[in-house]
Amino acid sequence: MLREAVHCRGHENVRATHKSTLEFTKEDHLTPRGDCILCVGADKGINDLSEEFKAALKAGKKLLIRIKVGNLVEEIIAEGSPDLILDHDCSMVVRKSTYIDGRTLAVRANKAARDISRRVVELLKNPETVAEIELIISEEKP
Repeated sequence: MLREAVHCRGHENVRATHKSTLEFTKEDHLTPRGDCILCVGADKGINDLSEEFKAALKAGKKLLIRIKVGNLVEEIIAEGSPDLILDHDCSMVVRKSTYIDGRTLAVRANKAARDISRRVVELLKNPETVAEIELIISEEKP
């Protein structure tokens, strides 16, 4: 099992209403148009993930994304792909679709921003809220 942890915080403009993507970003600002972003000020972008972790994603391994906010936990299952580029300084985007660009962390996710618990989203509207995002790759392909 491979694991990466990303820490980020909420923002007053978190809406989490996008129907096909969700995103974590190192950026500190967020406009209301950023409706896929769950948290800002992340301590990692895709470029900061280990080479071993990126290689497992490119091998098509399954990815569990566990979002911990306070005592709430949200889980998303997605997949890696041999087509992943995994080359972005700032952002990690998880997609329900199979679209890939440099910001794409995983595809074929079972949830997008709008599917995240509204209790979690409400907490992430507070800039003081800290979230831990666990990225866990199992050894099996989906």
